[in-house]
Amino acid sequence: MEMNGSERIQAPREKVWEALNDPEILRQCIPGCQSLEMTGDNAMAATVKLKIGIVSATFNGNVTLENIDAPKGYTISGEGKGGVAGFAKGGADVSLEEDGAETVLNYDCKAQVGGKIAQMGSRLIDSTAKKLAGQFFAKFNEVVSGANASA
Repeated sequence: MEMNGSERIQAPREKVWEALNDPEILRQCIPGCQSLEMTGDNAMAATVKLKIGIVSATFNGNVTLENIDAPKGYTISGEGKGGVAGFAKGGADVSLEEDGAETVLNYDCKAQVGGKIAQMGSRLIDSTAKKLAGQFFAKFNEVVSGANASA
């Protein structure tokens, strides 16, 4: 599965970069995220509870940041296991472009799922992934733009 897109955020690039590296902000924005904590310089552990179709599962996983080019972007990759529900793994190249006082966040994602959730069919998986990505970026935009307005 592949997805790409962009999000215009009403905040300077440095502010968006800081937010992309702040586990507390990311935890607030990731749908179903129960915990997200730093485990190393460029590594985090996460617990996310999701419902995909009729399958509900809690995924425990690890996230790694690579190819870091502050404050322009990075590659984020992760893998999570959801017990009998299966697994999900993938990554995204994220880049930040300045556009006046705003920032355009571009993303290009690739993901794989296996186990019970993979048996649900690619249309359901794709639509769920797009919905979750949309929720993440809408919330991220709200949190970062709102923090910028109150600063």
